Amino acid sequence: MKFVAVLLALPLVVGAAPGVAAVAASSFSPSVAAGASSSPTVAPAAFVAVPAMPSLDLDVVQVRDALVEQVLEHVVGRGEGLGSLAARYGVSVAQIAERNALDARARLRIGQRIAIVSRHVVPPEIDDGIVVNVPQRMLFRFERRRIVAAYPVTVGRRDWATPTGDFTVINRQVDKTWIVPASIQEEMRRDGKPVLAEVPPGPENPLGRHWIGTSLPGIGLHGTNAPTSVYGFRSHGCVRLHPEDIAVLFDATRVGDRGRIVYRPLLLAQDRDGRIWFEANPDVYRRGPGSLDAVREMARRQSIDERAIDWPRVEAAMKRRAGNAIEVGAVAMNDATVHNESAQAQEVSAR
Repeated sequence: MKFVAVLLALPLVVGAAPGVAAVAASSFSPSVAAGASSSPTVAPAAFVAVPAMPSLDLDVVQVRDALVEQVLEHVVGRGEGLGSLAARYGVSVAQIAERNALDARARLRIGQRIAIVSRHVVPPEIDDGIVVNVPQRMLFRFERRRIVAAYPVTVGRRDWATPTGDFTVINRQVDKTWIVPASIQEEMRRDGKPVLAEVPPGPENPLGRHWIGTSLPGIGLHGTNAPTSVYGFRSHGCVRLHPEDIAVLFDATRVGDRGRIVYRPLLLAQDRDGRIWFEANPDVYRRGPGSLDAVREMARRQSIDERAIDWPRVEAAMKRRAGNAIEVGAVAMNDATVHNESAQAQEVSAR
């Protein structure tokens, strides 16, 4: 499988996350691929960026990296379940269960090997800075038009939507006291919970240890004291990351950095090998789920040959809204063209 080759071509990262094994075949058996060892190689739990096809038209807005992906085998540790794996890797419980022939309510055993495939098309939104795509529940950090990090996130629930628009980073704080907004205090009162005016730093603080404040009123990027709540629509509008991910993002972010929050349920891209990828996410805020005509327009804007796209497969993905990129076509590429492009995929969000 070509995507597995991309993973295995990357250097290993010192201090890779425990419990993660590189997978050498689509069947997720490490011994299937030619020359594969019977013991899986330890690899980082990190998204890998797959470059897009370069545009032949300088006026076309082209995705610079087509998608980010993780294709691996996770060895279950103490206290882990399908929900925690879904939160960590940015893929739904249902998809993990389906891929591993498990019931979605199944309890996992320590040492059990779980196949993970998490792929997300990169939204073409910004040259440098942070992009959050709300329906996708993903955050991407760009430098010089290339992806350098990608993380699953939680965004605002349907009745407390995360706002879209451009922002700048206005502050960075460690161990921030949460000043509870009046609206959330009122919700606490309605729900019969203790009404808190503020929550000091510590294990009960839902902001976690790191806060990146933005110019969007009341909206920040922050950690959490409930890591399994990541990758969902559950917040009061802020963008919530896993504690390890926000720590890395915090160190890489400076006051004045730019960002953008967008709402794009449908995404399409063509990678440097000519494969065409499509991702359909839930239209959680009911702003318009998109149509096949909209996807055709995406193809035209990116100079993707519409005749190479499996449109019934696209339509089926639009109905399912699984939130994972799938291959929907391919275009034969000239070997010289591919060779002249970057020979390696870029590793991102090392943990």
